Amino acid sequence: MLHVLYLVHDVSDPAVRRRITMLRAGGAKVTLAGFRRTTSPVADIEGLRPIDLGATRDGRFGQRLAAVARAAFGIGAKLAAMPRPNLIIARNLEMLALARRAKAALGARVPLVYECLDIHRLVLRDDLVGKALRGAERYLARDVKLLVTSSPAFIANYFKPFGQVAAPVELVENKYFDTAAVAVDERLKAQNPAAPPWRIGWFGALRCRRSLELLAEFTRRREGRFEVVLRGRPALSEFPDFHAFVEAEPWLSFRGPYRNPEDMAAIYGDVHFSWAIDFFEAGQNSEWLLPNRLYEGCRFGAVPISMGHTETGRFLNRQDIGVLLSEATPEGLETALGQMEQERFGKLKTRVLARNPRTWSYDRSDCRAFVDKLRGLVAAPGPFAAEALA
Repeated sequence: MLHVLYLVHDVSDPAVRRRITMLRAGGAKVTLAGFRRTTSPVADIEGLRPIDLGATRDGRFGQRLAAVARAAFGIGAKLAAMPRPNLIIARNLEMLALARRAKAALGARVPLVYECLDIHRLVLRDDLVGKALRGAERYLARDVKLLVTSSPAFIANYFKPFGQVAAPVELVENKYFDTAAVAVDERLKAQNPAAPPWRIGWFGALRCRRSLELLAEFTRRREGRFEVVLRGRPALSEFPDFHAFVEAEPWLSFRGPYRNPEDMAAIYGDVHFSWAIDFFEAGQNSEWLLPNRLYEGCRFGAVPISMGHTETGRFLNRQDIGVLLSEATPEGLETALGQMEQERFGKLKTRVLARNPRTWSYDRSDCRAFVDKLRGLVAAPGPFAAEALA
């Protein structure tokens, strides 16, 4: 069995749980090690007890670098008790640096895989900081065996033009994971709430103040004809007044975190539209990504809302679904949504439901194919590795 050491920047990130699920469903054994954004160590992620590398803080890049430097000195001792892995996956740039230290500490020819699902604004700067970070990334990635990323636009706008990684690229989209236990297509049995009010769901990592303010202004203008439901993890480093802001808005509500995949059918069935817009790093990462909420919302029949000029908007345009905005203003939202009626919404939802569910979801065969790809990177295994891979 392929044994993967997965090094992550935040063990409690829901995307980490999804990747662990995908690896294990594909037939791999996973050891998880990483930093946390909580005060105490995380005891369990999908039945795994993470190897704790210490605490970091969201949005504090300098603090994160210092934490990585401290962890690098003790990584050998942290990993000493675990069986030697066949392969290391490093999620994000700082973990790639730590992966190289881990590889040296393990004293083995362990292939490295670099997983990069966001392009941080710091590496795109045209000053000494940006150039230094890009240089560090090229150096650290000089012999990785595979780059895993989630959007073609990351490749076209960053990795190719800057020449960051020479390794082959594996595109693993942020799709929903359908387990074999799902016997009925939840999309077809889900009933949206009666409308009006029309309900927009914004779920996941809530980090975009501009989206929050835009939605608040739009709902005030429509005087209750539209509501916005927020769920997930607000980035309080970006708007520390998040909770007070939402509570002060009559047609916005925050309903806390949710479980993925357990709660997905219920939370998307409770809304009509899915907000798939992010201005957090406008002109860069926000325009290039294909977010989790795009796939999750469409999987359960919510009509996506996106900006037309982004990678998400182009994706939806090719699928001929969704509501695409030409401008990110209350007036633009009013033009696109303001006169929404049952007949038009029915047509919009029908188009979403008509798409092949595989557009939005991975199943166990996809997981096995991904793990097989990783297994192929383990070249010329010795006796220990051969036994572990059997």
